[in-house]
Amino acid sequence: MPLFIGTSGVTTLLGPAYERLKTHLGVRGGPPRWLSRPLQYAWLDEEVFQKLGSDARPMVAGPVPASPAREVSPTELVDAWGCVWKQREGVPYYEIVEPPLQNATREDIACYPWPDLANPARFHGLAARCKAIQDAGHAVVFLSGLTLFEQAYIMRGIENYLADMLADEDFFTALIARMKALAIPTVRALLKEVGAYVDVLVTGDDLGTQESTLMAPADYRRLIKPHQAEYLAEIRMHTKAKIFFHSDGDILPLLGDLAEIGVDIINPVQVNAGKMADTARLKREFGKRLSFCGAIDTGWVLPRGTTEDVRAEVRRRIRDLAPGGGYIASAVHCIQPDVPPENMLAMCDAVREFGRYPINP
Repeated sequence: MPLFIGTSGVTTLLGPAYERLKTHLGVRGGPPRWLSRPLQYAWLDEEVFQKLGSDARPMVAGPVPASPAREVSPTELVDAWGCVWKQREGVPYYEIVEPPLQNATREDIACYPWPDLANPARFHGLAARCKAIQDAGHAVVFLSGLTLFEQAYIMRGIENYLADMLADEDFFTALIARMKALAIPTVRALLKEVGAYVDVLVTGDDLGTQESTLMAPADYRRLIKPHQAEYLAEIRMHTKAKIFFHSDGDILPLLGDLAEIGVDIINPVQVNAGKMADTARLKREFGKRLSFCGAIDTGWVLPRGTTEDVRAEVRRRIRDLAPGGGYIASAVHCIQPDVPPENMLAMCDAVREFGRYPINP
């Protein structure tokens, strides 16, 4: 059974958790590297990948040449989209404080200085790097950095954008369509360079809360799903890579829709969010159409449980999700600083011990 840890922002560790793990393992490593600087997603050292037994390695495109991210101060930065991020004292990641389109009109969307995401310079040399990962026996997990609904609400502010869905459909549609117009040529240029050497392509849109979907499923199907379908169809045209779709929260009502538009892998399977807790049901109802990545609880088990609790959690998720294939073992989202290194290692060891086919329930 494959184990994903460190393979993407949503399967890695936050910076402080990673430093704690390195100390525990006796790994010196180099200066910090980030899969996402604002979100403090750590890029693991190869020695740590090897010690943990992760079966894949991440890859990302280069920076945007025309509008690169820049650091304003040690606690403030501006990303390539023009979003201002700040780090508050005691918080291990940055948060957006100034959505650049929070007061925008439809006319402002047309004249906004959008980043040059499809610039070929961003993808130069990536094919050779991806091939080297495959030649070393690992899967290539490419972080597209492209979302539609999520990037739109980052630019607009989530409260504003959800209100637009109900009160200003024209603006809502204009903004998500603009995200799609940026994403499609970008993924086309990316996959022209690396499509043959990518095993998993990461995308997603956060669509859920702890108890429900963010919006009524009917509104999702009318206003978001058609744009996602067009974007995923473009990916399918240029690669055989599996499409990895990340969404937190209870998205059970939307799993059939996501399978219908071409999603292969659902992540993170947030088991402390509503009906996503019943992983046996997920497998029973969707296991023929979707694979699952995640499900090892980061809400209680990893940060507060014993190593035996962790082993029991891994066994449970393997029992529910792995029979017949289709499960990639991983923690639910990025591992936080309160997770003891011993529990991280117990998770990885239990996956190796129990994740062998044929699965014995």
